[in-house]
Amino acid sequence: MDVSSAMEKMSVKQKAGGKGGAAACLTCKQSCSGYQPHSWRKACVACGCSMVDHTLGGDLEDDQRMGRLLAASPCSHLTAKVKGGGGLRMYKRNRMIVTNPVVSRKDPTFNTTTYDWAPAGLNQKLAMQYMELIPESQRPVLGTNGALERRRQLLTQLPIYDQDPMKCQSLASEEEISSMLLFVQHYKQEVLGVGEVALPGEGGALREAAIQRAVKEAKDRSNSDKKDAQEHVDRSSSNAVSAAGSTNGTDNTKAEYQCTGCHGEVASDSPAVYAERAGYHSALWHPTCFVCSECGQGLVDLVYFWSNKKLFCGRHYCQTVWPRCSGCDELIFCQSFHTAKDGRTWHHLHSCCWKCGQNLDTPCQH
Repeated sequence: MDVSSAMEKMSVKQKAGGKGGAAACLTCKQSCSGYQPHSWRKACVACGCSMVDHTLGGDLEDDQRMGRLLAASPCSHLTAKVKGGGGLRMYKRNRMIVTNPVVSRKDPTFNTTTYDWAPAGLNQKLAMQYMELIPESQRPVLGTNGALERRRQLLTQLPIYDQDPMKCQSLASEEEISSMLLFVQHYKQEVLGVGEVALPGEGGALREAAIQRAVKEAKDRSNSDKKDAQEHVDRSSSNAVSAAGSTNGTDNTKAEYQCTGCHGEVASDSPAVYAERAGYHSALWHPTCFVCSECGQGLVDLVYFWSNKKLFCGRHYCQTVWPRCSGCDELIFCQSFHTAKDGRTWHHLHSCCWKCGQNLDTPCQH
């Protein structure tokens, strides 16, 4: 998307609401009449809670947002083109259905468990081993609190307005839109990744698969894009070479494996999470240790941002580069903004009282 087209589309303000607009609040429950969007805050006018607490949208919207995020990144293989979508891509979310027989004297019956998400590329046995390492309350089983929490994490960790300028109401100039587009392009190519699950010692096979993907993508691109893909291959190879002889994850000389997060031992028959950005031979994590270094939350669908040798969720990585407005929750790309004594930042017009709109520098009755 170029700057001029973004400006044109943003000039038409979209009114929030529709089918998702009536979503009840998970915090207020029955006391909230349904989501009523504030004009610029990411919150409900009826109850004051965040729109995340109303879990707006559904699976289709989630997969569209994730498809947009992963498109034009080394993780684009996890997306598929939308037929007739003009280049749009949809997240190929891996769902898993597990069917177990129920032993009884009567006719045989089956117990079916559906997971809203499971790591991609695994056989069911290894995928189930992975799920069993996750606390039961956090497993994304359809219809459970774990599945609901996954959706809340998608909205919290990967807000759409951190990647799509059309979802930002605070961008006021072509310069700001251009800054955002360049920022998004940069993190997609240099920072964004999706963790891969495998047994310790299988990092080499994951690396080879990543190289093959990059080579295949290069064949489908223009000459300039081929160069970019080759640089990606070279970086992957460099990571592997620099980690050769490491005591953490080399395939042939490794007797024990150490978690990069807690530094505890990872059993050789237990699934671990690898991150391509960190180097397949230099780092691996217990599933419960693959978390954001800032907020400590498990990284939803294993989507990570790798910066300064640390894992971040999307929200907290973006905040290390650009300030975030405490009013509208969007990143601040303008040069002038308000900084409070407690360190919080605001767009100048958003540093105001929730109820009366009075500037926070001036005392009000609320």
